[in-house]
Amino acid sequence: MRYFKLTIAYDGTEFHGWQVQTNKPTIQGEITNILARLTQERVALYGAGRTDAGVHALGQVASFKTLSALSASEFQRALNALLPPTIRIVGADEVGPTFHARWSARGKIYRYRIYRGKVVPPMIWRYVLHYPFPLDEDAMRDAAARFAGVHDFASFAASTGSEDDDQERSTEREVFSSELERSADNEELVFTVSGRSFLRYMVRKMVGTLLDIGRGKLTPDDIERLFELKDRSKSGPTVPAQGLVMVAVKHDESWRL
Repeated sequence: MRYFKLTIAYDGTEFHGWQVQTNKPTIQGEITNILARLTQERVALYGAGRTDAGVHALGQVASFKTLSALSASEFQRALNALLPPTIRIVGADEVGPTFHARWSARGKIYRYRIYRGKVVPPMIWRYVLHYPFPLDEDAMRDAAARFAGVHDFASFAASTGSEDDDQERSTEREVFSSELERSADNEELVFTVSGRSFLRYMVRKMVGTLLDIGRGKLTPDDIERLFELKDRSKSGPTVPAQGLVMVAVKHDESWRL
C-alpha cells in the first residue's frame, strides 16, 4: 500500500462544499471520481477540513492510499488534466502510513476579504464581500485581536443540525493569531485568522461580529461578553461564503519520506 498527500486549490463558487453529496457537485466528489478512474480502485479521500458551499481554497490538503504504481507527480499531472479548471492540484507528495490530512493537521489559516470601494471589479466579485458603507475600522481591528487565545467559541458557531450533537461537542478552540488589515492597494479589509481547528461557520460568524462592531452595534469589549454568553444569537450574522478562503493547512514534517 502507498500513501499520498495532495495540496489543492479551488474556486468553490459552483460547488456544494468539500464533502461528497448525492447528486451535487463537490470538491471531494470530483477528485475521488478521477482517482477511481486512475487507480481502478475505490479510493477514500480525506480532507483536512470540510469547506462549505461557496468557500474557496488555496491550500486545502487531502490524503489517500492506493495500490497504484503511479508516482506523486504522475497523479498530479493526470488529475489536473482531468479535473475542471476550477480545481487544481498544486502539490502532490508520497507520504508515510501515519499521515492523515485531517488528524495530522496542526493548524489552519483562513482569510476573509471585504471590498470597501464603491464598485467591485468584475475579476474579484466571486471572492469578496462588498461593503462600501462607513465602518469604524480601528474598533474592528481592536476586536479582531481579542479572538486570539483559548476561548469557548459557542457564540461564533452554527448548529450542527442535531441538538444532541450540539450538547456533546466541545466549542473550545485555540486561535493562534487574528488580525484585520487593509490590503496593499487599500481597497479591501482582510481578516486573517489561524488556529488549531474551527467550528462550523466560525470564521464567517467572527467576521459578521466584526462588521457589527464596525457599524457600532457592538463594541470590542463585547467579544469577552460573547465568549461568556455562549449564545450564537447574540453575535453578528454569518457573512456570505464567497469572501472566505482556506489559505493553508499546517502539518508537522514527520510525513516526509
